[in-house]
Amino acid sequence: MLKKPIGILMILGLLPGLLAAQKAGPKVFISVDMEGIWGVVHGDQTSAAGQDYGAARKWMAEDVNAVIEGLFEAGAAEIVVNDSHGSMRNILADDLHPRASLVSGSPKPLSMMQGIDASYDACIFIGYHARAGTASATLDHTISGSAMYSIKINGREQPELGINAAIAGYYKVPVIMLSGDAETCSQAKSLLGNEIVTVAVKDALGRYAAKLLPREEAKNRLRAGAKEAILKKEKVVPFRLSAPFEFELEFHNSGQAEMPSLIPQVKRTGARSVAFSADDFIQGFKLLRALIALAGP
Repeated sequence: MLKKPIGILMILGLLPGLLAAQKAGPKVFISVDMEGIWGVVHGDQTSAAGQDYGAARKWMAEDVNAVIEGLFEAGAAEIVVNDSHGSMRNILADDLHPRASLVSGSPKPLSMMQGIDASYDACIFIGYHARAGTASATLDHTISGSAMYSIKINGREQPELGINAAIAGYYKVPVIMLSGDAETCSQAKSLLGNEIVTVAVKDALGRYAAKLLPREEAKNRLRAGAKEAILKKEKVVPFRLSAPFEFELEFHNSGQAEMPSLIPQVKRTGARSVAFSADDFIQGFKLLRALIALAGP
């Protein structure tokens, strides 16, 4: 006689948890680089050995915190930030917004995208830069400024934002927002589509000079951009490339192609270039990173 009431009571007891799960806001992954951060115009600011590094790492935390504030105001439930520049130990942990988690240090298997998986609803790139060889772009390069001349995947040259967006796309996570200089924002829309929200915090006047937005205006735009991006995230399609994935790497000099070409899966295609194919994008990306490390400076 008591089975029905007990069953009903159990269901009623579970309802609050089920409703809370349904109401929970989106989970967001943020990859934050440094060259596209407000205020940064030179390598002295992005290296721990540079005299201006302390200021730049503070700006880095401020830019990402402005985005985090906008996301939480728009209803985000969980935010994970991956420090994605150089040593990947740039953001001081206690400088980050207290409600966000930080992925710090290197090496990491997925590098700038470590931590991304299918549980995320959206991905955001902050402080990103343009691909190697871009005119009027702050500190343009692709993964390694000392080693890489270009990286092509399936015949198209990719900036870091494209490679990393493809990692997010592998897990069916859309990249909904990017910040950096104006040229980087243009590359993001060209590659990922017009629905991505971009925030240009500076206009590059060359590789080592830029016109910066007023500081508070930059932070306000980042906060507002994050709100807009999370509210329209359903309109953004994940960036997915088609298998098999054909990777082509062109280095700055022929010596940098010598060690990578010793890997059995890798074919030397020119004096300073190598190529390989992968059926799985993540495995291909990991080999890409290993070949860049083998190339050396």
